Amino acid sequence: MINLGMDTRPSTSVTAEKAISFISKGWREVRDSAGADLQLMRARANSFKDLADREVENFLHSASVFSVPSHSPMNSAIAELEFVKRIQPKLSEFRRAYSSPDFSRKMLEKWSPKPSIRIDLSGIRNAIVSEVDHDGGMFDFESGRPRRLVRRIRWKERERGKEEEWEPLRQLKEKFKELEQKSQSNDIFGSFKSKELVKKVKLRLKSFCKEREESKEVPPLDLPELLAYLFKQSVPLFDQLGIRRDICDKVVESLCSKRKDHLPSHSVSGEDASLIEHHSISDDLDFRIASVLQSTGYHANDSYWTNFANRDLEDKKRHVAIVTTASLPWMTGTAVNPLFRAAYLAKCAKQKVTLVVPWLCMADQELVYPNSLTFSSPEEQEAYIRSWLEERVGFKTDFKISFYPGKFSKERRSIIPVGDTSAFIPSKKADIAILEEPEHLNWYYHGKRWTDKFNHVVGVVHTNYLEYIKREKNGAIQAFLVKHINNMVTRAYCHKVLRLSAATQDLPRSVVCNVHGVNPKFLKVGEKKAAERESGQQAFSKGAYFLGKMVWAKGYKELIDLLAKHNNDLEGFKLDVYGNGEDSHEVQSTAQKLQLNLNFMKGMDHADDSLHGYKVFINPSVSDVLCTATAEALAMGKFVICADHPSNNFFRAFPNCLTYKTSEEFVAKIKEALANEPQPLTAVQRYNLSWEAATERFIEYSELDKVLSKSYEDSIESGEAKQLSKIKKSVSMPSLSEIVDGGLAFAHYCLTGNELLRLSTGAIPGTRDYDKQHCVDLHLLPPQVQNPIYGW
Repeated sequence: MINLGMDTRPSTSVTAEKAISFISKGWREVRDSAGADLQLMRARANSFKDLADREVENFLHSASVFSVPSHSPMNSAIAELEFVKRIQPKLSEFRRAYSSPDFSRKMLEKWSPKPSIRIDLSGIRNAIVSEVDHDGGMFDFESGRPRRLVRRIRWKERERGKEEEWEPLRQLKEKFKELEQKSQSNDIFGSFKSKELVKKVKLRLKSFCKEREESKEVPPLDLPELLAYLFKQSVPLFDQLGIRRDICDKVVESLCSKRKDHLPSHSVSGEDASLIEHHSISDDLDFRIASVLQSTGYHANDSYWTNFANRDLEDKKRHVAIVTTASLPWMTGTAVNPLFRAAYLAKCAKQKVTLVVPWLCMADQELVYPNSLTFSSPEEQEAYIRSWLEERVGFKTDFKISFYPGKFSKERRSIIPVGDTSAFIPSKKADIAILEEPEHLNWYYHGKRWTDKFNHVVGVVHTNYLEYIKREKNGAIQAFLVKHINNMVTRAYCHKVLRLSAATQDLPRSVVCNVHGVNPKFLKVGEKKAAERESGQQAFSKGAYFLGKMVWAKGYKELIDLLAKHNNDLEGFKLDVYGNGEDSHEVQSTAQKLQLNLNFMKGMDHADDSLHGYKVFINPSVSDVLCTATAEALAMGKFVICADHPSNNFFRAFPNCLTYKTSEEFVAKIKEALANEPQPLTAVQRYNLSWEAATERFIEYSELDKVLSKSYEDSIESGEAKQLSKIKKSVSMPSLSEIVDGGLAFAHYCLTGNELLRLSTGAIPGTRDYDKQHCVDLHLLPPQVQNPIYGW
């Protein structure tokens, strides 16, 4: 037994008695089993003996009565019968010998175990030999005195007359001795105490106790802090109501000013004080709330309104779905730029990409696509799209193209999605979503929330819809409503929003960055023109031109106003205009009435060879967000004359971009461009215009790099980032921002589900669910199967 500093002698006696009882019981069971086996063997031997007696008697009897004629062929067996007759007396004597009880007893004694080797159970008490301890005492069964017990059981052999110790009990005795020595010297726990694990456990217990003591010192939140935190969390709601953010920040700062000197000391320990020295009052308030919540011991990772999509992907690669509002052959920005984005995102082979584009029925195709080009099936249109793209990028594209139902709105001159667009992306591939024009996609969207189905949702704003709406009747009122609807849908359905320029509406969670590049074909044209100039050839043989969809909002109004105002100053100036559109007739008739020197031509691809010889590209539009044609003209090495407007901020870094603020400057820039030659682009400038650079900017500003490398983020996280992450997780109060976003998504879902409300806001009738023609074209189930109606 192990000596732990207590008197263990009574327990030793009880253990010894139990051990002896167990051994005796086990040996009795063995002995009884062996006896039963011997009895069975004896019974089987007697049965065999009786059977042998009967067989011998039958044999002898048959031999005595057997007779054969002399002429029989079996005379050879007579000798054997005579032999049997001769040995018959011997067999009878053998039968009497082995049938006697003495023979059976002697044979069984030879085959059975020797009865002299056994354990004398009656003498087990005498077989226990006690060993003298340090005090010379031993265990006495009669008096029950607690002395040390060392058990021995001896085998008794009557034939040899000597005793041997039983091996299992001898080993058990040695183990007891070793265990007792270790218990006295504390070797067992001495080695365990030196373990590093025990030290860590002690330190952890001390730190836990210390944290509990420190948490008691955190004072509760006072009324100004509660009001400040509530006001800070209400900023999204105030923003939706039109209250500026700077006003909200000032209110929070005024409420926290009284506690400014006390927040750091009460909120965090001395080690974290240096971390928050450079934070604002708003950050200090977060630390303060976090410390109070930590002191209560309450913690919750997720809020009520958050539904993180932690799903297993069907392979190790991440999946990116790019959803856009237009498709080739409609030559618009939302058809071309997402196509290039899909190609270059898939080119890096780090993720799988799916481009999701609208499918129009034949009647809508005839209204939208130029040159009466139509497609009878999605497969036919996909082949056209890939052929057009691969001809320009110069490599084999490796991404999937999927179609969703859409309808063309003549009033809005755009394609409106029909049904739940997210349903056309399988759940196993619902990882990252890029919504090209998120406000446009979600105006009448009635389906599953994008941020619930996808892990990360990025919106890319292409169009300045507010500028277009202001030009319409009752434009101011419509623009006010559309502004708040855009805020609502982008806040509810996007994690991050990218605005191509500052000309767009300031949306929640948005950042300004140009994430578009130019077709590689335009860069090759620019390199060719630079080589021609170096060789002494004339690179540009034509003057100025303008290219764009012929609608008033695309810059035609500004262009006609400027030329009409300075028609005399630009005497002899001729401008070629390329474009098709709904306002073509009206634009041309207006130019003729004003007697402007404009040469109108049909619209064509900007990469057409007939346009390479122009030296000056003029784009006076202020409604564009980021004009693709302007970037393409710069890539070809041309002069670009554009307005000093936020939509052109990205192009100002290029020396061939000439901007103007007044109409007089517009005339001066035209004369300057016609009188000079543009500068060749440098390697850096060409790269900044490329889709490779645009893709890098997109991955960085959309935070897609963090999402794609999320598994490596924890290992490279800095100390300060870890601390801030810890503080964020500590703030386990339900985020009012998330509650507002979830409430807006739910309200939008309810509003878009009512057909009367949809029609009152300008939706196309029957666009909540796709119709039968879409089912036929896209091989979908009928609408009544997709959306069954239950009722009475």
